[in-house]
Amino acid sequence: MSLKTSFARIAIAGAAAAFSVGAAFAQDYPAKPVTIIVPFAAGGPTDVAARIYGEYFSRTLGQQFVVENAAGAGGSTGTLRASRATPDGYTVFVHNVAPHVAGPALYASATYDPVKSFEPIGTLAFAAHYVVLRKDFPAKDLKEFLTFAKANPGKINYGSAGAGSATHLACVLLGQQTDISITHVPYRGTGPALNDLVAGTLDLMCDQGLNMMGQATAGTVKVLAIAQKTRFPGLSDVPTTAEAGLPGFEVSAATAMYVPAGTPAAATAKLVATMAAAYKDAGVRKRIQDLASEIPGPGQDTPAALGAFTKSEMERLTAAIKKGGVKAQ
Repeated sequence: MSLKTSFARIAIAGAAAAFSVGAAFAQDYPAKPVTIIVPFAAGGPTDVAARIYGEYFSRTLGQQFVVENAAGAGGSTGTLRASRATPDGYTVFVHNVAPHVAGPALYASATYDPVKSFEPIGTLAFAAHYVVLRKDFPAKDLKEFLTFAKANPGKINYGSAGAGSATHLACVLLGQQTDISITHVPYRGTGPALNDLVAGTLDLMCDQGLNMMGQATAGTVKVLAIAQKTRFPGLSDVPTTAEAGLPGFEVSAATAMYVPAGTPAAATAKLVATMAAAYKDAGVRKRIQDLASEIPGPGQDTPAALGAFTKSEMERLTAAIKKGGVKAQ
């Protein structure tokens, strides 16, 4: 037997062994509980969506998917922890895409790359932002609000869940697209900000439907528009931003699942397949819709689509942060 033939047989044997190990991993995975890192406190939209899908993954794959809340620094603390986790398939990461990609532009401690440090699994839900005013604000619609804002630069304050949060960045984009000067008031969560909006000490929020739906239906806030192409059935009388006179202003809070870069392909493939099945589950769909959110539709429901969206949002929001001189507070 020639030396060349011997090397060829060794290579083939090695490849076969690797394939066998990979196949065995795929069959056995997950063989123990999986941790879902959520970089926010329990109870918010990202946390709730993670738990909805976590329950489905647990039921489908036969191992517990346990949510671990690791809040701090606008989500960057938990993100950094997820990026440093052993990439073995037993740590997954659920985050809102906007603060995920904005972290490195806002926090020096965010020493990860939102694209390169993670591999996309899939988007859990999309939740459009609404332009919401205090009830007695002197504007009946979006056009009147913008006219008022341009005539009173710096006099309108808006609240958010904190610097770099989705509610913050949505209003940053609103200000930049409409060329209005509005003043940011960061809070420790959406709840306290919404309370002040209802109380009338805050003028504006760019908030998700789940957070303000109750106040909107009760009439304690003034909802001007939803920042997406279609109206939301739960608030069907609220026009889209295009209908309200601001075409092109579309901001959606996308909750997404990633794994640390280098996670075994077999684990990633099983997670992706389970995500695809979850989209079709009636229980999951209803629970997501109850959050005033939507399951990803065709063209949005693949890892490749999430990867492309993550990259484009990083470019868009990093540019907005730099243009506006936005700082973490």
